[in-house]
Formats: sequence, C-alpha cells, structure tokens
Amino acid sequence: MLPENLHVYNHPLIQRDLTLLRDKTTPSPIFRAMIKNLARYIVYEASSSLELAPQEVQTPMGAGQGVRIKCGHIVIAPILRAGLCMIDGAFEVFPFAQVRHIGLYRNEETLMPVEYYVKIPEELAADTIAFILDPMLATGGSAIAAVDILKRRKVAQIHFCCLIAAPEGIERLAEAHPDIQIHTTSVDQGLNEIGYILPGLGDAGDRAFNT
Repeated sequence: MLPENLHVYNHPLIQRDLTLLRDKTTPSPIFRAMIKNLARYIVYEASSSLELAPQEVQTPMGAGQGVRIKCGHIVIAPILRAGLCMIDGAFEVFPFAQVRHIGLYRNEETLMPVEYYVKIPEELAADTIAFILDPMLATGGSAIAAVDILKRRKVAQIHFCCLIAAPEGIERLAEAHPDIQIHTTSVDQGLNEIGYILPGLGDAGDRAFNT
C-alpha cells in the first residue's frame, strides 16, 4: 500500500513529456527540456498546499485585496548532478527562490549515498519551505540523506519532488521521514539487481549531460 504522504500526478501533458523522457532515442537537449517541463509541473502541484496570507494591493483603479504566500523563504535544493536539470523548471514557479546544492552520489557496490558537497548554511530561517529536486527516487538512500541534511538545519517544511519513483524508495523514504511530502509523476515496477528503476529511464545524469 502506498503511503498517505505520496502524491502522484497524471495530467496528460505530464504523461506526454514522461514518455519522451523514457524513450532511449530522445537526444540530450530534448531530454533536458522534458525534465525542465516536468519539474515545473510537479513543483507547481507540490506548492498547492502552501498557506496564504491576505495582502492589500494597489491596482491602477485603487486599493484591492490579494494574497501572498505566508512563508517568507522558499528553497530549491537539487541533488547533484541530475537534480540540476530541474532547477529552471522550479524557478518558473518560484523565480525568487534560493538554491541550495546537495552533492550526493551512490556507491555502486553498497548502493548507499556518499555526501561530497553541501552548500547550505548551518541554520536556515525558521519559516523555510524546501523543495528537494531529484529526477529519480530509486533505493531512497540519497533522498533520505538529503532530507536529513535539511532537517539538521531546522527547515519548517520539506517536499521531495521526483519524476519517477520505485516502490522500494517510496517505502524507505516514507518510513524514515513520514512528515515530509513525496511528489512524483510515476510509480514504476521496482528495482533491478543493481538498484536501477524498471522500466525507468536509465541514468538520468548520463542522459541529461550526454556522458
């Protein structure tokens, strides 16, 4: 059974772009463009729970009533390297967000995450809402490590945004951090013997950066 904090988005445009993303013949420029599109859609959907506060606005015809996002600080936190491709899409939703980079790679023998670069202050503003970006949620190791990093910095609310997720990774992340929200466009079949998602899309970083 999938956890309650999992959100799966199935808009027709999402499914169209996801199909292009999976196609092994899609060239790197189009692959990156599809990641950007999907990142925009998913961060937009993930932000639907943000609280609003009233705000007066001056229109050309006089005073009116509007709203603002209640929290004062939005952070976009890509997991390097593939998460970098999602930044531009997220910026289209939150153009004034701060970007905080989290460098993790997976040890191919143990499948455990290795931290190599974190560019985040030791403590963030108390009302910070963070959107972690990573195209894939496979074993869940990197996702859990990224959430741990942000929780140590007292982030108020965390959303994990990925494009494709394996049931194993969802289960591990939800068990380790039941208080965060997990957002994806697809829950795939599962993992193979080397920890890759099936059917997935291969190595997102290699395909995005043509390496």
